[in-house]
Amino acid sequence: MRKAYELLIFDWDGTLMDSAERIVRSFQAAAHDCGWYALADDAIRKTIGLGVAEALTQLLPGEAATRRQAIAARYREHFLHLNDTPTPLFPGVAAGLEDLRARGYKIAVATGKSRIGLDAALAASGTGGLFCVTRCADETRSKPDPLMLHEILAETGVPAAQALMVGDTSYDIEMAARAGIDSVAVAYGVHDPADLHIHGPRLCVETFAELCAWLPS
Repeated sequence: MRKAYELLIFDWDGTLMDSAERIVRSFQAAAHDCGWYALADDAIRKTIGLGVAEALTQLLPGEAATRRQAIAARYREHFLHLNDTPTPLFPGVAAGLEDLRARGYKIAVATGKSRIGLDAALAASGTGGLFCVTRCADETRSKPDPLMLHEILAETGVPAAQALMVGDTSYDIEMAARAGIDSVAVAYGVHDPADLHIHGPRLCVETFAELCAWLPS
């Protein structure tokens, strides 16, 4: 039996916005600018969902913090200003979010993006007015730590039992499990579906429309 929820919490990159290619190219350009070796596409994709600092710790283990900080600064410059790879919303997301709001759901964002990055994405996509609360990795702890979900629940006043996390990475699903929140995985993002099942999502969907159809009206 499908369960009723009050609050839907969405990851951003790879769940609502198709931005993986731009993230990968921006990390690679930033590493090049800082005189570092080429970072492999697959290695970068596995870190999508983490905060930038945490992603670089995973990509460059043992490297000096000053080097990682320099690459992080260049990454943000490339992603926000220098790289023009399109980052559209996934099919069905814009209409789906509007429909979910009209059906009475509260919707929120929990993302590994920085605040400046998310605000730019919300403005570009025209979705900023749809979310009751958003939380970014540079404002709290990075996924899979559950703190950002605890903060969203506290701000909205919704108990964990009435919230659902939707994401495309194992970090999203693990974070939800650690927060005591149900989750749904989306298979069209950056992580392999097999990895998404490790932390027990209620289901894994192939499209955003499938998620909207599964949620009770």
